Amino acid sequence: MIEINNLTKVYNRKRALDEVSLKLPQGQIIGLFGENGAGKTTLMKCILGFLRYEGEITLDGEPVTRKNIARISFATCEHSFFPGLTAEAHKEFYAGQFPAFSAKRFEGLMDFFELPRKKPIGSFSTGQKNQFEVILALCQGADYILMDEPFAGNDIFNREDFYKVLLGILEPHETVLLSTHLIEEVSGFIGRAVLIRNGRIVGDVMVDELEEQGRTLMEYIKTTYHYRPDRVSKALNELTGEEG
Repeated sequence: MIEINNLTKVYNRKRALDEVSLKLPQGQIIGLFGENGAGKTTLMKCILGFLRYEGEITLDGEPVTRKNIARISFATCEHSFFPGLTAEAHKEFYAGQFPAFSAKRFEGLMDFFELPRKKPIGSFSTGQKNQFEVILALCQGADYILMDEPFAGNDIFNREDFYKVLLGILEPHETVLLSTHLIEEVSGFIGRAVLIRNGRIVGDVMVDELEEQGRTLMEYIKTTYHYRPDRVSKALNELTGEEG
């Protein structure tokens, strides 16, 4: 389990994360939701040790270090591959670095996305680059797979098919933490939703609990964020000079 206790990250005197506490057990698919700048990417980068922070993050009770970092993988829209290398070269590199690397899963996902194996990754389209980033994260052999807006540049059909494939290939011990703005699209795919706003966790719920209550994930998020349904009409009235 990844345990986060009182995690605080400050940028230029502003708290990007403010005493965040969270538990991420193995075997869950978790959606991480929040507005731009809410702290989603910062949270993931702190888990990975990319940023200095205050507080504590442990993996099965131990600090995240070089000894256990291979148990966590990261798919980021900022990209972490070598643009001059081909997909085959990445496969060889990852197999040499990560003993649990799954060549079978790699080949299957490459076929699914129909990605070329002999072209430099830097020549891929934006959507293909993001697909390949996800493939590397899923094939590393990690127990915890962090995904930060991984589907940018992909059409809805590719995304929907990928959710189905992902559900079919994940092992019981694998956890996915997925940061995305595509809330309604992933609501039937995730099992848990974590809401973050202004650097604080403001909601944490199991999706099946919402279903038992007859509520949708979007309804829960709007209630938690105190969404005002009349804000659009008020703005239009002010812009057009019409009375509400």
